[in-house]
Amino acid sequence: MAYRKLGRTSSQRKALLRDLTTDLIMNERIETTETRAKELRSVAEKMITLGKKGDLHARRQAASYIRRDHEVRTKTNDKGEEKEVNFYALQKLFDEVAPRYAERQGGYTRIMKVGPRRGDGAPMVIIELV
Repeated sequence: MAYRKLGRTSSQRKALLRDLTTDLIMNERIETTETRAKELRSVAEKMITLGKKGDLHARRQAASYIRRDHEVRTKTNDKGEEKEVNFYALQKLFDEVAPRYAERQGGYTRIMKVGPRRGDGAPMVIIELV
């Protein structure tokens, strides 16, 4: 299997891709370098495919890869009281992101070129969920 090494050891590369995948799921759009985005695309699409399966085995496979990141959301109960709730990346993947692509057969991400980075001239892109 061919893949880009991104100038890192295998554990560093895996951690980088885990972080980028989690950020893409949580924010649905991130800005990164072109080579990282191209590597991220395959991993993110595999995670969305697991989300579309939706069974327990797929959920556990995704949980072993996606970082346990969360955002705080407010939720109102039956009495009208607002309560802050942690909303996790895995939960968002299975509840919001994957059902959006139920009829789609792949191609869940889009890469748009932005231009060179100011510091070192690396080609920057925006990768987002379609």
